[in-house]
Amino acid sequence: MDKPIDFDARFTSFAEKWMREQLAAGKKAEQLEEMMPEVYLRFINQKADWLGGVAPAMYFQRYSTPEALIDLLRAYEQDGVDVPDLLLERITDLGHASVRPLMALAADESAPREMRVTALNLLIELDTAEPADLCVALVAAREKDDELADAAADLLRAVGRPAVDKLLAALDGASDEAAETFLELLCNFPGNPRVYEETERRFLADPERHALYASFLAKLGDARAIAPLTRAAALSELNYLDYIEIRNAIEELGGEAPEEREFAGDPYYESLKRLEK
Repeated sequence: MDKPIDFDARFTSFAEKWMREQLAAGKKAEQLEEMMPEVYLRFINQKADWLGGVAPAMYFQRYSTPEALIDLLRAYEQDGVDVPDLLLERITDLGHASVRPLMALAADESAPREMRVTALNLLIELDTAEPADLCVALVAAREKDDELADAAADLLRAVGRPAVDKLLAALDGASDEAAETFLELLCNFPGNPRVYEETERRFLADPERHALYASFLAKLGDARAIAPLTRAAALSELNYLDYIEIRNAIEELGGEAPEEREFAGDPYYESLKRLEK
């Protein structure tokens, strides 16, 4: 396997040399910034001595299997070298053949999280529903701030309706963090009574997440939510931002907007009032 090469550093050097030449020729820095995409294309299509006379755009074309490319991706991570976009593009260029190897990488708990996220993002580009079960499992195991679970949710969002039954099944016994993500995805497909009931229950049970679950209820489009939303809008302990989200949800569902309230002491409310003066 080839040793990882720092393409980003090579491009930076190439671009800096080009900029010095252009500035010396009287070009303005603003003009040069606009030309950077063109400079990058020139860089990747120009034969390079540091690649043995091969143009960067062609370098990874020598790899014909996704397994070999993923092994190289691991080597880049191990050596702490920035992964070239050209390497990632070659993996997706191989199409469906890359799906299973990328799923294996995304599922590999011994791999760095960032690399697993990269694998999921490449699977999104490949527009495949095959990783849906894996992604449900990754969301189910999510922690509070979890970029791996977020990437898995993005893939499930891209899969769309075919993932609904899997998401519904995963709601049983899900942690609060995971259930929140599952409901956020399921709210894109209104009509299931269980989704409405679970969303309303969590809206009532978790005042700190009022704004979020109010937005979910609005997406579900069920007029039954107007009553609990209206009651919540009148709570004395409600903060201004939550009030706005709840009010917006009521209006979106066809309800009558609650009366305007004063939120004296609320920093967001006070800052808005100052701007209005």
